Amino acid sequence: TTGTGGTISGLSKVLRKTIPGIAIIATEPDNSPILSKGVGCRHRIMGTAPGFIPDTLDQNSYDDIIPINADQAIATARQLAEREGIFCGISCGAAVLGMLDYAQRDVARDQQLLAILADTGERYLSTELWV
Repeated sequence: TTGTGGTISGLSKVLRKTIPGIAIIATEPDNSPILSKGVGCRHRIMGTAPGFIPDTLDQNSYDDIIPINADQAIATARQLAEREGIFCGISCGAAVLGMLDYAQRDVARDQQLLAILADTGERYLSTELWV
């Protein structure tokens, strides 16, 4: 997922040097396609798609963008906590969904996949994620 863009931009810069051919995939809320269409709207995947493209985001750092539904991101974050003991935020649910979507593509066959979960669930205790 992309918020400020710092994580995806920095990791892309380093990983592209060490892993030739790596694919870096961004996600964005399906109802706020700021990266893919330049349209920012209110959405429920906190920490992502701030409604503008930050100067800290290198738009060449990712190869593709996967739209994510907020209800599915919330459900996935809950499943990560319940099934895997990973207490994370909604944006992490979005990252995992993006990885799982990418995993279905032919290009991902026999590839190692990684989703960066750069958020904790603690800040969402009083939100729809846990209430």
